[in-house]
Amino acid sequence: MEVLGRLLGLLVLLAVGTGLRSVGVLNEVRTQRLNALAYYVALPALVFVSTYDRTIGELLTPALLIGPIVVLLGIAGLAWVIHRGRTSRDRRSVAIVQSYHSNLGYLGLPLVAATFGDDVTALASVILGVASLTQVPLTVLVLTSGGEFGGSVWSELSQLARNPVLVVLVLGLTVGSLGASPPGVITAGLELLGTLALPIALLCVGATLQIDLPDVDVGASAAVVALKIGVMPVLAWTVFSLFEVSPAVFTAAVVMLGTPTAVSTYVFASELGGDPEFASLNVFLTTLGSVATLFVLIRVVI
Repeated sequence: MEVLGRLLGLLVLLAVGTGLRSVGVLNEVRTQRLNALAYYVALPALVFVSTYDRTIGELLTPALLIGPIVVLLGIAGLAWVIHRGRTSRDRRSVAIVQSYHSNLGYLGLPLVAATFGDDVTALASVILGVASLTQVPLTVLVLTSGGEFGGSVWSELSQLARNPVLVVLVLGLTVGSLGASPPGVITAGLELLGTLALPIALLCVGATLQIDLPDVDVGASAAVVALKIGVMPVLAWTVFSLFEVSPAVFTAAVVMLGTPTAVSTYVFASELGGDPEFASLNVFLTTLGSVATLFVLIRVVI
């Protein structure tokens, strides 16, 4: 019941974010500021406190380096097979991207931290780093392959190198490997900031969800939802079972890769020539459906 309550709370926060947007409290400017607080402060703090006391050798195992990439590429390939016949390039590319591009930072890592122990959270931080370095370039490639687009590929990729979560992940692993120990008052403060990551992120997600789509493509959206929150966690389960990893690694991988489509895919679609309305609907549907699927996943792996 505790897990169910936590996930229902997740849904409530999403609804609160949407409601605050509808009444004008979370307008575009305020949502951007809240998003910046999560992206530049709360999430990096969570990543650092979960990794600073562990060595690189503990966390960067072959399974954690290879497993997420295998899962992401596997789902991307399957999505391409399913959607390759669609005549609309902008909708086809978005459908492929949203079948694998996971909400690892704003939902996955904070949810893992709130549900499991420090060991699982540290491993989830590594999965966040490895998967981000895979899915962001892949998403840019898929959305810009053929046709006209309005964004800059190099600009999008250069932002990845400056991603504060990835920078802090490297910092945390370096500090842990050197055996350094930050002052207790600093780590306590960072732990407090880290606990704010999930509620802040969920409010941001709720405030940016849009479902205004006049011509819903039921088949395409259903395929995206099925692949993202149905097939992808099953593939993650299979891949990490073959690696024969520890229970902590298995739990982190399955839950992280079972998260819904990232809200950032809507931004990528808007900037790089995809169908933003279609992308927004799929973010909403996978996020809503993931409340049920994540509940099942968490109960199974506990």
